[in-house]
Amino acid sequence: MDMMTSPISKKVTVINKLGLHARPAAMVAQLALEAESNIWLIKSNRQAEASSIIDLLTLECPKGAELGLCAENASDLPIIERIADLFENGFMEETLQ
Repeated sequence: MDMMTSPISKKVTVINKLGLHARPAAMVAQLALEAESNIWLIKSNRQAEASSIIDLLTLECPKGAELGLCAENASDLPIIERIADLFENGFMEETLQ
């Protein structure tokens, strides 16, 4: 899956101080499991299935990492938006340096 062929995609940035560690990855995975299709998180040329905490952690996303978020099915737009909101709100963690 890539952002060019995905029916729905969005760019997000990791803003929380500790990056995409286990707790935020679990929050993303929990939402991704609600989707009808696969949700993918993409960093550079690497991608991870968003419903897998382990896959997400292998992307190694520190604060400031820019990621692509995409779904295979346009009906999953609400899930993409909810995951993007988590990133935009810093997973309710500290976002200051």
